[in-house]
Amino acid sequence: MKKILFSLFFLFITITSFAQSEVDKDAYTKIGDDVPTFSFEIEKGKTVNISDYKGKLILINLFATWCPPCNVELPLAQKDIWDKHKEDKNFAFFVFGRQEGWDKLIPYKAKKEFTFPILPDLDRSVFSKFAKQSIPRNILIDETGKIIYQSIGFEEKEFNGLVKLIDDKLAEKTTK
Repeated sequence: MKKILFSLFFLFITITSFAQSEVDKDAYTKIGDDVPTFSFEIEKGKTVNISDYKGKLILINLFATWCPPCNVELPLAQKDIWDKHKEDKNFAFFVFGRQEGWDKLIPYKAKKEFTFPILPDLDRSVFSKFAKQSIPRNILIDETGKIIYQSIGFEEKEFNGLVKLIDDKLAEKTTK
């Protein structure tokens, strides 16, 4: 029995270490970095800069409409994050469709009945600030503009940790 438990523990550590090294290999940013500067279209014809949202807790999700893990994660983001915090003036959530424009994203958003902002990143200009490949990705930025969380791929336990971190940070902000 001890041998089986040891083998499972070793396998878990190996997989976890590999997954972490994959994040480091593909990511251009790390926890503690300032969020890179970039502009984006918040709606057709209206451009804003990420720095316009300084002072808020910002969640950035990088995805593609064709990505299976993205399509598992986004309904959970709608229910567990956006529906809870969309009215909180201290929170912003931006989902960027990697290499996708309004023509794909508007019908996708309507079909999935998402109410959070799904924004184009047709030329990968936003995505390329954070990584060279692999989706989905989540980046959480604190009110000072520092990256406090990053993830790659979708894993339910890790996603639940992100939800708890957002809940805790926003609760902390309202009690100050």
